[in-house]
Amino acid sequence: MHEDQPSFDLGPGSPAALLAPRLAQFAAVARLEHVTRAAEELGLPQPTLSRAIARLEAELGVALLVRQGRAVRLTRAGRLLLGAVERSLAELDRGARVVLAESDPATGRVAFGFLHTLGTDAVPALLRGFRADHPQVGFQLAQDYVAAMLDRLRSGELDLCLVSPLPDAPELTVRRLDEQQLHLAVPADHRLAGRRTIRLAEVAEEPFVAVERGYGLRTLTDDFCAQAGFVPRIAFEGEEVETLRGLVAAGLGVALLPLGLVPRPGVVDLAVTAPRTRRAIGLAWLAGRPLPAPAEAFRDFVLTRRGRLLDHG
Repeated sequence: MHEDQPSFDLGPGSPAALLAPRLAQFAAVARLEHVTRAAEELGLPQPTLSRAIARLEAELGVALLVRQGRAVRLTRAGRLLLGAVERSLAELDRGARVVLAESDPATGRVAFGFLHTLGTDAVPALLRGFRADHPQVGFQLAQDYVAAMLDRLRSGELDLCLVSPLPDAPELTVRRLDEQQLHLAVPADHRLAGRRTIRLAEVAEEPFVAVERGYGLRTLTDDFCAQAGFVPRIAFEGEEVETLRGLVAAGLGVALLPLGLVPRPGVVDLAVTAPRTRRAIGLAWLAGRPLPAPAEAFRDFVLTRRGRLLDHG
């Protein structure tokens, strides 16, 4: 009997046996040195296993086993192959079990992307609500700009994304969840800081601070300014909304931003009356690709939050 026993189950339901059946069959025969006992272990008829080993030998063009009555022993070629087969099957079995574990409804993992501006309150509230009923599901969280997140969604790196604006692409399924008002953030000593509302055209000549191109918030800023009849003069670009608020507080420009969770000293937020500066927020996933069970459960939970995504009470 081969001394190095495999550290994985080669039974009929094992991942390695399902993915590489002929190699698993050879390994079982070599380990037990008996075709009948190996067939019983694998849950196969003995003639079926014998034919499978014979086909493997024919395909390789070498004899792997020497038959001695009902028992068998490995040839030199068989011993060389067995070591490689057992190492390969062990690694294949490990990888398959990792994949299966990630898809387990109770203990799997969700790869979830979302906007930076939703990471401080909306997303933590979603995760807290979901984990109340699914305490062992894990998350791989990704914050990125919309175009990059959608690329990662298409590649299979992410299961789900919270996005804005909502993409119009046939390969994606998108469900609108909520909408969020964008305010005009101005410095506290700005000439308009004493107002409560403003028309966006009133700041057409002001310098703006904005996120970089490619971010959904930048697309919306450009679109809303175009609706107001002007092209914004961008003085500074950044990646984080809180950085932009700091630039506004320093008097370096104005910005269209969602309200912060905590008011920023030195910044006044004005409601914009024209145009209607609201952004739709939605959940996106790849159409036609089944979601892993934990991601499907999380998607269904998020969809129950329609109209309440930004309600954190």
